[in-house]
Amino acid sequence: MLKAARELGIVFFPAFDWAISPTHPERQERLLYTLDQLREEGVFDIPGIGEYKPDVATIDDVDRAHFCFPDTEGVASPSHLVSAGGAIRAGRLIMEKKAKRAFAMVRPPGHHAMKCVHGARGFCNINIEAVMIERLREEHGPLRVAIVDTDCHHGDGTQDIYWHDPDTLFISLHQDGRTLYPGTGFAHELGGPGALGTTVNVPLPPGTSDEGFLHVAEHLVRPLLDEFRPDLVVNSAGQDNHFSDPLTDMAFSAQGYARLTDIVGADIAVLEGGYAIQGALPYVNLGIVLAMAGLDYSHVREPGFAPDRVRQGHKITEYIKRQCEDIRKLAKNPPRRQRSGEMVGEWFVRRKTLYYDTDHITEYQVESLLVCPDCPGVLKIESESSRTPLCLGVQIPIRACPRCHSEGIRAYEQGQLKGKYRVVRLIDRKGRQYLRYMG
Repeated sequence: MLKAARELGIVFFPAFDWAISPTHPERQERLLYTLDQLREEGVFDIPGIGEYKPDVATIDDVDRAHFCFPDTEGVASPSHLVSAGGAIRAGRLIMEKKAKRAFAMVRPPGHHAMKCVHGARGFCNINIEAVMIERLREEHGPLRVAIVDTDCHHGDGTQDIYWHDPDTLFISLHQDGRTLYPGTGFAHELGGPGALGTTVNVPLPPGTSDEGFLHVAEHLVRPLLDEFRPDLVVNSAGQDNHFSDPLTDMAFSAQGYARLTDIVGADIAVLEGGYAIQGALPYVNLGIVLAMAGLDYSHVREPGFAPDRVRQGHKITEYIKRQCEDIRKLAKNPPRRQRSGEMVGEWFVRRKTLYYDTDHITEYQVESLLVCPDCPGVLKIESESSRTPLCLGVQIPIRACPRCHSEGIRAYEQGQLKGKYRVVRLIDRKGRQYLRYMG
């Protein structure tokens, strides 16, 4: 009798009560067609594959990962909390050894939500992977985590959240930002001064197909994961690299996604993008499920698949091979000079202007990191937007040294006294306190 080689837990949440608009490509049918396909194939009848209900993330869960301004309740709807709770449930299945692999098939997505949140960017309000990871770290200690983002759009929010975290390896495979939203994710983006080389971006040319993606997975992603030796590997499983996706320009197939899943070997997959609702998602999700369960996926074929039509050109193949070599060298020996900011005394400072394309908000940020030889350093972010006056966020890392812990507490207390901030937030991971002061 057919049986899963690896126990797989599937967490499903289609968010019937949340939509950007009735006809928006990010809508509930993205998951409903997939569920029909999985049931038609008898996936849930296979011993070792189980369906689980999501948890509901709390406001504290969100506040562990984000500075939400002016308040978290205004950013995270009940559907966002259940979507993040679905990711948390997937993480719990792994950490509690109730499954060997877990797939959070949930929406709304999250990988464009950054450290500071004033609204929705790229259909994302809160970063559901980050909310999950920080909940697991709260419960199980300072885990080393690798995130492999295979969405066609660069995971700029996840990158931003973990830019200064040496215990999180973030790898993003995506369509070149010169040709697609959000316009970021270039090879020189390598992480902050205390975490250089733990951000790795692989911008791929339009038209990249199975050959290109699998070359990157085998020759770059897998070696980086082996060297980093994470406690947990998370796949931000965006499926909009598919050749039929209406928003992108890539040529990946359902078979390619399944093979990529095999190579990466993620403990947890969390659904992100993918907008070919009938022609791609049911088949890509089926391939990912079978690969995670250690089952044969060679029969998975989507409608309209013709190898000759989606095969990448020779020039793309050669470009990707050279790019892999160059990016590997950069990740191994990143230049010490930072292109994204400057040192001001002991603080590394970078300034950002961000546009929330879904909610039409402009944000202005000054981010300062105390560069410390003994820990990842305390982080301060001054942020204001076209909707919210100036706010301050202070984060103390889990592995903070005594000096950085004291500096973080002092910065939070001084922020309350100055009177110039609408909101002052403290994320104290070492002391496990998450405070908010309304000015």
